[in-house]
Amino acid sequence: MNKRYSLHKIDSAEEFTFSPAEYSYFKYGDKTFAEKFAKELFDGFISQHQEILDTDKEIVVLPSPYMAIPTASNFLCFYFKKYLDFYLFQKGKKSSVLSKINRNHTYTTDYGNLSFEDRKNLIANDTYYLDKDFLREKLCIFIDDIKITGSHEYTVNKILNEYAVNADFLFMYYAELTNFDIDPKIENFFNYYTVKDVQGVVEVMSKESFQFNTRIVKYILGLGSSNFDYLTSKIKKHHIDDLLELAISNNYHLIKEYENNINTLTQTEIYYGN
Repeated sequence: MNKRYSLHKIDSAEEFTFSPAEYSYFKYGDKTFAEKFAKELFDGFISQHQEILDTDKEIVVLPSPYMAIPTASNFLCFYFKKYLDFYLFQKGKKSSVLSKINRNHTYTTDYGNLSFEDRKNLIANDTYYLDKDFLREKLCIFIDDIKITGSHEYTVNKILNEYAVNADFLFMYYAELTNFDIDPKIENFFNYYTVKDVQGVVEVMSKESFQFNTRIVKYILGLGSSNFDYLTSKIKKHHIDDLLELAISNNYHLIKEYENNINTLTQTEIYYGN
């Protein structure tokens, strides 16, 4: 089995069945909307495809591939698992298992600005790893927040074929572009709908529901010096600690475009006496 489900269909560039404002906050680390979207996604799926979950196979949920810093879709996946597991509990079944496709590289390019071919070529230079033996004979649910060109699904299917994974696969999205006359750059229309600039990022980071993801870490590390200084003067000390730790964990200190800001973070750590 290889199937796809999406809750919202994007067939217009002007009218949407989900909130671009909420989506923008979600992409920049507001977990409130990760949980809200996950509940909507699960309820929508179960109302149409409950039979897929009526299986004796163990269920594995996987977010989009990442290295060390989770993507926004990872939090969507985490909360989806919460609602899925309660459903399985009510059915007297085993809980699902959270797994991961590991990737070894990262890039500074803004993915939301790329065409299908550019996206495919960009991620084709990456290397991925999954445990095919662990996934064997299971129902594998791959969860992502949005499908625009399908390049990630294409890549995951390529990995599954290369590893000859013998399992059932379900690709699940909160939203999917279904009108291919619409420019793929509409993804960045959603990404930046509410969080448009460094002041918007500071606003999101001030929330109790904030947690770092790949997008916001890359955004901060790519800021010019004045905007970077402004942001670090406005955020909490523990966010600076976390930002430096995450940047190093993802090898961002080896990327020239991020080098100056990471060095500044290091000096900030020294200033605070760490």
